Amino acid sequence: MSRYGSTPITVPKGVEIKRAGKNLNVKGPKGELTLELLEDLELKEEPGKLVISIPKKNGQQSALHGLYRSLINNMIIGVSKGYEKKLTLVGVGYRANLAGRKLDLQLGYSHPTSVEVPKSINVTVDKSTTIIIQGIDKQAVGQFAATVRAVRPPEPYKGKGVRYENEYVRKKAGKAAKGKAA
Repeated sequence: MSRYGSTPITVPKGVEIKRAGKNLNVKGPKGELTLELLEDLELKEEPGKLVISIPKKNGQQSALHGLYRSLINNMIIGVSKGYEKKLTLVGVGYRANLAGRKLDLQLGYSHPTSVEVPKSINVTVDKSTTIIIQGIDKQAVGQFAATVRAVRPPEPYKGKGVRYENEYVRKKAGKAAKGKAA
C-alpha cells in the first residue's frame, strides 16, 4: 500500500469534485480540469477531505496510487490557487514582448524568435526582461516555461540566457592565458 497515495487531500471551499464514469471533473473559482482515472480507483469524499484508495492489490495499479493522488491534488490546487512560473532574461539586448497570443523573444540571435502561447495559459511580460506564466494546469505551465527556456538556455561562461526566477547558473572559468616558461 502506498503511503503517499493513502494520505487524504484537503479540499478547499468552492471546489467541486464529480466523477462521471472514468473521468474526474474538478471545478473551482479559477476554472475546470478533467482527468481520466483508473477503473479500480475509489474516491471517498469526507467533509473537507478526499481519500483515494485501490481495493485490489494489483502491482501496476498500486504503483499508480501515489501518482493519481498527486495528479488530483495538483488539479485541486490549480483550480483554487493556480500555478505561476517566472522567467528572467539575462543578457545585453535580451527582451521579450507579447503580441496577441505570441511571445516575441529577442535573445541575441540574428532573427527574433516567437513562441505560440497555449490557450489555457496567461502570459505577462514585466519590464521586458521578466516573463510571468500563469495557469491552472501545473503540467501545461511547466511545459510552456521549459519551452521558452529551451529557446536560449543559460550558458555557463557568462550566464546569459533565459532562466527560471531563482535558478543558479554555475559559471565555468574561461580560457586561461598560457604562462611563459623561462
